[in-house]
Amino acid sequence: MARYIRHAWGFCALLLVALLANAARVQVVQAGTYDGNPANRRPAIARYQQPRGDILVGGAPVTGSTDTGEQLRYERTYRDGPLYAPVTGFASQKYGTSLLESAEDGVLSGSDPMLSLFPLWHDVTRRPSPGGNVVTTLNRGAQQAAYQGLRGRKGAVAAIEPATGRVLALVSTPSYDPAALSGNSEATASAWERLNHDPEKPMLNRAVLQTYPPGSTFKVVTAAAALDAGVVTDLDAATRSPDPYRLPGTRTRLVNEGDGCRDASVREAFTWSCNTVFAKLGVDVGVANMSATAQAFGFNDRRLRIPFPVSPSTFDPQVDKAQLALSSIGQYNTRATPLQMAMVAAAVADGGRLRAPYLVERTTRRGGETLLGDGVRPDRQVMRPSTALRLRELMTDVVREGTGTNAAIPGATVGGKTGTAQHGLGNSGVPYAWFVSWAQADADPEPKVAVAVVVEDAAANRGEISGGGDAAPIAKEVMRAVLGL
Repeated sequence: MARYIRHAWGFCALLLVALLANAARVQVVQAGTYDGNPANRRPAIARYQQPRGDILVGGAPVTGSTDTGEQLRYERTYRDGPLYAPVTGFASQKYGTSLLESAEDGVLSGSDPMLSLFPLWHDVTRRPSPGGNVVTTLNRGAQQAAYQGLRGRKGAVAAIEPATGRVLALVSTPSYDPAALSGNSEATASAWERLNHDPEKPMLNRAVLQTYPPGSTFKVVTAAAALDAGVVTDLDAATRSPDPYRLPGTRTRLVNEGDGCRDASVREAFTWSCNTVFAKLGVDVGVANMSATAQAFGFNDRRLRIPFPVSPSTFDPQVDKAQLALSSIGQYNTRATPLQMAMVAAAVADGGRLRAPYLVERTTRRGGETLLGDGVRPDRQVMRPSTALRLRELMTDVVREGTGTNAAIPGATVGGKTGTAQHGLGNSGVPYAWFVSWAQADADPEPKVAVAVVVEDAAANRGEISGGGDAAPIAKEVMRAVLGL
């Protein structure tokens, strides 16, 4: 009898070992497979069992969470949703996350191990900590001025603090309320379909994800390349530029919207935006130097994050002379985001130095303790300081007496450049109105803000004045908000 008991005991022990081995296989080896299975609702239930951390602007939250009492308990809410949507993005129980909600999801959802006071224990239990907060660099007044200035027209505004790279405003219109996508109901699905099929594309972040031909605002880059290469040494010397200018190797003649551009000096050509002068200047500088200068400003950079990805602005280095002439006045294949053109203005304002833009000042635990702070970003010298100083002169002339007088601010020095970018088949589209600028209050030791504005549906003529008429007033209000004037 004892032998049968021993056999039974051994068999039970074997079954116990097999059971433990299978449990270990399921819970350790195959844990990832089960966690990622769409049929497994436990991760989603756990994710929404606690309030999400907040995104802060000017010390105040622009997000929140509401207790629905349902299985997916906490749902995301937004304050002034359309105003901040190009920054926050959305956090949806049904469609995931975007923009800052995505880039900082670990902190906001509480899954980042750094939120735990005991990271090793966090790794063992895999329980989320209370969601942390994300403190942005935005200036509330500048953000509101940009949004109100666009008045719902298709367009975008980006503003940067030149000395640090802090993003002060990031606006895209028309916008949407991300709260409409927060839940998982039929209404959420309906809102998703409506927003994605809206021809106005309200969910497109035009400030960082849409590239446009920058038009004459790109002449800032062309002037920098010409000055750095020594092609231009005297801003007031005649340039020997014909009007019209025949594009090299073609019969195509490039003309200007106004008169007085024949043989105009660089100062006059920049102030009154002479296409012929700058197209010829780009050819004289050459494709290698033009490409190098554009890339120094950030064109063709696919690595830029703020912390969410930014679409790369482009300057084509494989062009012939005729194409180079058009590229040098912001046409042909040259494309830029508003954020990129704000970076161009910021480099001019900061003596030729450029800091990578960033949107997150720091991340904190729920109690306010800092987890990570971006601090001061390393900078790079994109042009000689003397070149930046001369470009500041040129841009100041544009606002004082040229096409950008609508951006002038009493009590401040303002530099700018207007642009009207042609596009569409045969340039048949309504031109994009551009304005890039920087501003320094009389009491400040250095420029405090650099801005780029693009308006897609500007109701103006095709001349450079449309940039000054439609985009410059918006930039002016953003700069005033930052300067406190």
